[in-house]
Amino acid sequence: MSYVLDRLRNAAAVVRRAALREGDDPERGDVPGWVLVTLMTAGLVVTLWAIAGPALSNVFNTAIQRVLGT
Repeated sequence: MSYVLDRLRNAAAVVRRAALREGDDPERGDVPGWVLVTLMTAGLVVTLWAIAGPALSNVFNTAIQRVLGT
């Protein structure tokens, strides 16, 4: 069984070396993935703001009025 695991590790190392050509930075990350995460987060914020905006404004205004005593 350890022979099979060693062979798999060696194969993975060969694939990793082939994928990381000279000059490539392994810490560069997945740019399209980060763009997708950013766009989805922005979409969620806009959606929640559109749905809950008036209620949040009312809560804020009520809290400010109570603090100011007006």
